[in-house]
Amino acid sequence: MLILDTTDVPRADRGEAFAAAMQQSGASCRVEYRQPQDEMAVRMQAWSYGPATLMATDATGFRLTRTATHVRRDGEPVVGLSFQARGCGEFAQFGHEQLVRGPDLMLIDMGAPYSFGCALGGGARVLLVSYDELDLPLDVVRAGGPGIGASPLRRLLRTHLERLVATAPQTSADDGASALGAATVDLVRALAVSAAADDRLRATVRDGTLVTRVRAYVSQRLGDPGLSPESIAAAHAVSVRQLYKAFSEAGLSLEQWVIGLRLEAARAELARQRRSIAAVAHSHGFVDASHFSRRFKATYGMTPRDYQRTAPTA
Repeated sequence: MLILDTTDVPRADRGEAFAAAMQQSGASCRVEYRQPQDEMAVRMQAWSYGPATLMATDATGFRLTRTATHVRRDGEPVVGLSFQARGCGEFAQFGHEQLVRGPDLMLIDMGAPYSFGCALGGGARVLLVSYDELDLPLDVVRAGGPGIGASPLRRLLRTHLERLVATAPQTSADDGASALGAATVDLVRALAVSAAADDRLRATVRDGTLVTRVRAYVSQRLGDPGLSPESIAAAHAVSVRQLYKAFSEAGLSLEQWVIGLRLEAARAELARQRRSIAAVAHSHGFVDASHFSRRFKATYGMTPRDYQRTAPTA
């Protein structure tokens, strides 16, 4: 959903429109501009994922300051997990100051004052989750901000959010959008606990989010022929037995689920490109092209070559 595009706003009103859009999004604040207001360019979009909202803001230089008065003015407090798609952000909260760029993430408690600026302009992407949905003690969330860069889950969440943004128009409209949002909230919860290094909750959250974390991890590595139960378990610091148990309790077979993802990705590529069957098989983690062809036929009722011949090109 488009919240604001200043190309449709009279130049003299652009600064006021930006501040109003921020308030509409539940994060009212004082806005300072790094250039004349009539030279501002801002585009804000939002997509709903059930328990979470994804926002994208592209703007020329600005600085936001959220005071205690702004916090009292807004409704239900939320937590934001944000990254810069471009440009460098300057974030400060609870005495912690951070430059946000490249692979960095920032964890924002929007129920407390903070400031954020982007002097030269840039693109900020933020996932918003209510405290009720995140279901973590306030002190854990606030302790997680300074430690987020050291969490081993940071890269996983950064990649996941980046892909969510890239596919937002399609995935937010899908019937599974709410389930995808719930899974993303689980990942944010695990990241916050990991960043806070809170031993009270670490084991509980780690066990409760294992399947979600593994699903995100595997989806990013489908082309790796070395992906195995052993490598997946090692990457998540659990035993293979624990891994199988978690998937069984979720009603899933780990191997069949991975193969299903690989086959579906391969089928999409067969319809999109005219590569050799062996090349498609290898690029999706199948070492043996014959094995790939047998599994493909058993699943879809035709060989990969027959499917490639009959599938409409994208």
